Amino acid sequence: MLEISQISCRLADGGDERSCIEVCTREALGILRCRRADIERVELRRKSIDARKKSNVHFTLSALVHLASEVDEADLLSRLSDRDRKRVRAVDADDPSFPAPVQDGMLEHRPVVVGAGCAGLFAALTLAEAGLRPILLERGDDATRRTEAVGHFNATGALDTESNIQFGLGGAGTFSDGKLNTGTKNPLHRLVLKTLVEAGAPRDILWDAKPHIGSDILPDVVTNLIARIERLGGTVRFRTHVSDLLLDDEGVVSGLILDGPDGRETIAATHVVLACGHSARDVFEMLADLGITLQRKTFAMGVRIEHLQADIDRTLYGSAAGHPALGAAPYSLVAHLPNGRSVFSFCMCPGGEVVAAASEQGGVVTNGASMHARDGRNANAALLVNITPEDLPGNDPLEGVRLQRACEQAAFRAGGGEYRAPAQLVGDFLAQRPSTGPGRIEPTYPRGVTWGTIDDVLPSHVVDALREGIPLLGRKIRGYNDPEAVLTAIESRSSSPITILRDRQTCISVSTPGLYPCGEGAGYAGGIMSAATDGIRCAQSLVTSTGDAHIR
Repeated sequence: MLEISQISCRLADGGDERSCIEVCTREALGILRCRRADIERVELRRKSIDARKKSNVHFTLSALVHLASEVDEADLLSRLSDRDRKRVRAVDADDPSFPAPVQDGMLEHRPVVVGAGCAGLFAALTLAEAGLRPILLERGDDATRRTEAVGHFNATGALDTESNIQFGLGGAGTFSDGKLNTGTKNPLHRLVLKTLVEAGAPRDILWDAKPHIGSDILPDVVTNLIARIERLGGTVRFRTHVSDLLLDDEGVVSGLILDGPDGRETIAATHVVLACGHSARDVFEMLADLGITLQRKTFAMGVRIEHLQADIDRTLYGSAAGHPALGAAPYSLVAHLPNGRSVFSFCMCPGGEVVAAASEQGGVVTNGASMHARDGRNANAALLVNITPEDLPGNDPLEGVRLQRACEQAAFRAGGGEYRAPAQLVGDFLAQRPSTGPGRIEPTYPRGVTWGTIDDVLPSHVVDALREGIPLLGRKIRGYNDPEAVLTAIESRSSSPITILRDRQTCISVSTPGLYPCGEGAGYAGGIMSAATDGIRCAQSLVTSTGDAHIR
């Protein structure tokens, strides 16, 4: 099988799968100088938008060419011109797959996965595919009830601390657009994407350079993943909170204490994948009390910034803005400051809205979301500054959690209660004066905003960096420092402030045999794709540790 890259596709050719495959097929026939009958099929592998020249915005494609069985691949490659040889390469046809069911041995207890976010779902699915019938525990609700809880909070301000934007089936990713682009390369990414498509995600995530699912589709996707786990023998329990981890006299995992719909119970467990998510602060505190090895890590805090999506589109796509094949323009920005700090965008949501993401009483947290169509009026993104371990006092690994909580509570007070968020216009923020209301950009935060200043709800070095960095970002995207752009505070949950230390090879806690820290909450992922692949990796390690075992 051959991969051909750097295939140019005009917007007029259309951006759908069929049109792109037609373009790739014509290119393959020309480059390989072969007959149509020599090609069994062409598969679109990647599609990206090239907008470097605003007068020539187009797609750049790559494709897999499956040759007919009688065609000599080596002969075709030998006939390539020097220029084309750089664009064509032979590739392996095999994509990674889940482990086959194990055959021999036995485990005394079924493995347990704590948390049904991206990492937990894929860990549980991997264990289920291996025949190990995992027990998957989720403190929040299933997708339907969780959606109802989020809607109720948005409408009334009555927060369910166990089922919200952070907790529930699918984790924080379910209500944050479902962006699947990642800066890392991992062979397992293809397996994750194919699994999501099988569960109902749109097929274009298989080739889009910046794939996303959409917060309107994700609830059905994660529900279908749960159904697959259950068909394979797994058990899924919602509204089940892990209140304690039990260790034997040698410090090895022996069980869990659970608080569920039917009260408190204890279950035996010797293999626990802990995929609790970055907001499970009570779990972090429990681990610290047990003496499990934790470490501070760099995390980030800041605000959500909103612009008109049409303005972003025009800046990035020029006269092509609004073309139906392009959709809403995304961006990714960073400004490096002279003092060594950086200001950077994260979780950019084209045509989306700012969401109310609190999980604790009396704290305001923001995040962003888009529906699959990305057809909202505003663009929003987190605008963040790193908090390093050196920025925190003392040496307690939970100090970052305390800082997050203190800032969230300050934002709650500045918003005036009822989970209203403090907001300020960019022009006023840069001029260090309070805002009294919006300009042409209406904030989308559903609980409403309180206009004023945001300086007092974030660490001073974060405020200073934002004030210095926003004008620099305006040089990269014209109008990014629009005086009427809206800053809504605070974005504090972009990543976990701790790492639960584990062995690099086995993924087992360095202090606690039987415990597999996993995903964003444990400090080993930074988005849906990296969390899902980490879940697979931890589960594969668990399968290996059983000595090719199965459950009785």
